[in-house]
Amino acid sequence: MKRLARTALIVIGLLLLLVLTVPLLIPVPPLPGLLPPEQVADADSEFITVNGLRLHVKRSGQGEPVMVLLHGFGSHTETWRSVQPQLSALGTVIAFDRPGFGLTERPLTWTGASPYSPAAQVDLVIGLLDQLGIQRAILIGNSAGGTISAQVALRYPDRVSALVLVDPAIYAGGGTPSLVRPLLNSPQMRHLGPLLARSQAANIANLLPTAYHDPSKATSEMLAFYQRPLKVENWDRGFYEFLAASRSPGTLSEDVKRLALPVLVVTGEFDTWVPTEQSLRLAREIPGAQLAVMPNCGHVPQEECPQDFLQAVVPFITG
Repeated sequence: MKRLARTALIVIGLLLLLVLTVPLLIPVPPLPGLLPPEQVADADSEFITVNGLRLHVKRSGQGEPVMVLLHGFGSHTETWRSVQPQLSALGTVIAFDRPGFGLTERPLTWTGASPYSPAAQVDLVIGLLDQLGIQRAILIGNSAGGTISAQVALRYPDRVSALVLVDPAIYAGGGTPSLVRPLLNSPQMRHLGPLLARSQAANIANLLPTAYHDPSKATSEMLAFYQRPLKVENWDRGFYEFLAASRSPGTLSEDVKRLALPVLVVTGEFDTWVPTEQSLRLAREIPGAQLAVMPNCGHVPQEECPQDFLQAVVPFITG
């Protein structure tokens, strides 16, 4: 009996050793031809260092009000390309790539909290305002960008004058489950992380149309914009670091009831990523919030239905 138990322990130990070591032996070759973000940027791109991170920023317009645009998961500044010029006629518009996406720097080492974490991204918005000498701004956030916008308004209420929450991820989604995070942060998964990121990126062409009510509006031009950050160095490692650092919204679904500023909730009538019912609920639960439902539109109305989006947002901002 003792011999059997000893054999079982040896087998279990060998299996555990295999589980711990084999993933570290899988080769993760570097991707060829990746470039610094500056070499992929547009003529109107800026790179501004905020909280030690080089942000890719696009600014337009001038004067008050100041509007800061925050994109969603997997997106970047180009999601606003159809509405930013019109918003710029109202004041100053600042769009930037959140850490892990677009052309913003993707650090691989840091001291303290991860710069990809939600808390760091909230502080990043305030750091950007400080860097540009802006006291208060209107935050316009889509999906996970709406999540960050609401969190900024709750933590720094004196810095946010109004919110436009576009299909925001408040009640569900928007973070890696707590039970999975230790696995994502293990040495084995950190080694394999770039391969996971590359497999997800390979699916962009299939995933993008699902964000639209009319998939035909997910044009090849828009797909090219979404794929452009895949030319940037460390995009795969940065994307994995974002996944490893992400968190669920926590108590945000209750906290938003404390918002005491003008809020417009915008949702596509047929959003399947953040179900429309969640945005309707949010508009009911935020005191005094306004609601705009975009007909025949999905998760990214600023892309799919830009004129309807502007017809709802512009009066809110100017009123």
